Amino acid sequence: MAYPLFLARWLARTGLARFLPGMHKRAEGGTAFLHYYSDRVLSAPRPLLERSAPLIHGAPPDTIDLCQGTPRFDAAPTSSSKVSADRRGWPSPWGLPELRAAVADHLHHAQQLSANPDDEILITAGALGAFHTVLDTFLNRGDRVVLLDPTSPLFPLALHTRRARLRWLPTTMDNGRLRVRLADVATALRGARLLVLCSPGNPTGGILAPEDLEQIAWWAERHDVLIYSDEVFHRFHYEHDLVSIGSLPRAAARTLTAGSLSKSHALTSLRVGWLSGHRHLIRPCVLTAVLRTPFVPTLCQQLALTVLRQRIEAVDPLCEEYARRRRYAYERLRSLGLHPAWPAGGLFFWVPVPENRSGRVFAEDLLREKKVQVAPGDLFGPSGVNHVRISYALEDGRLREGLNRVSEFLCSATTPLPLATAEAA
Repeated sequence: MAYPLFLARWLARTGLARFLPGMHKRAEGGTAFLHYYSDRVLSAPRPLLERSAPLIHGAPPDTIDLCQGTPRFDAAPTSSSKVSADRRGWPSPWGLPELRAAVADHLHHAQQLSANPDDEILITAGALGAFHTVLDTFLNRGDRVVLLDPTSPLFPLALHTRRARLRWLPTTMDNGRLRVRLADVATALRGARLLVLCSPGNPTGGILAPEDLEQIAWWAERHDVLIYSDEVFHRFHYEHDLVSIGSLPRAAARTLTAGSLSKSHALTSLRVGWLSGHRHLIRPCVLTAVLRTPFVPTLCQQLALTVLRQRIEAVDPLCEEYARRRRYAYERLRSLGLHPAWPAGGLFFWVPVPENRSGRVFAEDLLREKKVQVAPGDLFGPSGVNHVRISYALEDGRLREGLNRVSEFLCSATTPLPLATAEAA
């Protein structure tokens, strides 16, 4: 039975949905999770989607598929560059089964996260694709979302386009750790729909302390808040314990963990990421994926599978190199009279600028005068108005040259400029 949106929303919010077979079927047994669903998911044309299942999901491997609508041939003319034709037609919206299994293995060994590849992992168009999928699945206009201050500008941008109400959670840096005050956590999560975390953080490189994650998990459970954990920089941590909040018992059933190959394997061009979490949170995300972008290109998924099947230790030398650049750039910035926060992970420094200018003015002047680009801090949240983000992900020669130009710029900067006023992002 199809329910009108207002009725489906009311049944989901009140918990009465669990007593109705139609709603129970719609949630595939997960009626306790229905109140998280966005109106877009609750109103999805499920009968049509169910009738279209053979076209969307394809036929099982042992079936002769007379339904597929794509030609089958090997396009490459020579054996040296030949890529075998995909014999399964369109990939499932979930992603290739082999890739989901490889991601599950990666999460288990690298992040101590347990996920069933059959129904708890969704392959997405990068981590950003995972974030947009989560927003479209669980967020409605006017819902409150909590962001760390500072955080990636991609998060507030995506939330503003969905007319969400942003609530900033202040953070501080403490010897590489990203810390939050528990009183601030309790206040911020009250009445919120979603909490967005990123550890190691962007732009700070700070790692959320395990004791803070425990408190965040407790308050999220208390206020029934979903958690989105962006862990794309997980591979780049150099000190302290790095804990995935989804591995904590209190948070496991409400956390959606996103990752990708863009940072850990320097494969941004593939646009292959993933989303993992409780099956009753991932399943509605698949429905959203079907309605938005049905699948990540098969070739990209196959290349991602090849990469993930390599030993994770293969990228250890890369991490060691970045740790060395981190130390060099930190000491160099300190020698220039700047005071960057010491990052325990990630690829960036969060740097307060000299008091005679704002972060944006500093970045614009540096670009104009020395052709060096840094990110103005006001992009990352209200606290960033007098900061810039400086990356040390460049190769050695360009990193050294860039810091030389920053040195020249600071030496030539003598004209005082007014401070900008802070504005909420």
